[in-house]
Amino acid sequence: VVFAGCGGRWLSLHSIPQLPRGPFMALTPSSMLPIGTSAPDFLLPDTVSERDLGFSDVAGERGTLIMFICNHCPYVIHVREELVRLASDYLPRGIGCAAISSNDIGLYPKDGPEQMAQLAAKIGMPFPYLFDAAQDVARAYQATCTPDFFLFDAAGELSYRGRLDAATPGNGVPVTGRDLRDAMDALLAGQRLPEEEQLPSMGCNIKWAA
Repeated sequence: VVFAGCGGRWLSLHSIPQLPRGPFMALTPSSMLPIGTSAPDFLLPDTVSERDLGFSDVAGERGTLIMFICNHCPYVIHVREELVRLASDYLPRGIGCAAISSNDIGLYPKDGPEQMAQLAAKIGMPFPYLFDAAQDVARAYQATCTPDFFLFDAAGELSYRGRLDAATPGNGVPVTGRDLRDAMDALLAGQRLPEEEQLPSMGCNIKWAA
């Protein structure tokens, strides 16, 4: 199976290491929400602060990064230390960050809010970790996989969506956050990373409730 990227660049599933996975786990690419889309609003419980937060509460003065992640996905586990580093680097520069977990916890209880709070404390997440129990926010953002990244400008319009970088579990590529960091640097410079340089993220599918 081959997925086409923008500008004639290609991603092949044959080139991505396959991990053991259960009956509800499938390797899935980003849906690539159209650039310029206005950020869907939300009101979700933050497992870190125990407050209900909306988009405006997590937004930064110069932009906002929304990340769909979860506790158990090996593709997230592989990069989550970089997510902490990236947020720590860009929060002081005016880009707000928040992570959202939308998985059905009936299927994956490790992704429940108590476990989310424990993980956030363990790895020192410097951003809210929100629980999307109804999965409405994931649908509004057309999120499909974990991790999946959406970067909005100061006006709340989508500037970048797709992958963190080229690293996946077992492929030997260092985790640097290069793609997303390039997009965030461009945003801070008043620019937008060209669409042909925006490639889909790839990870476990979001676990939708029946």
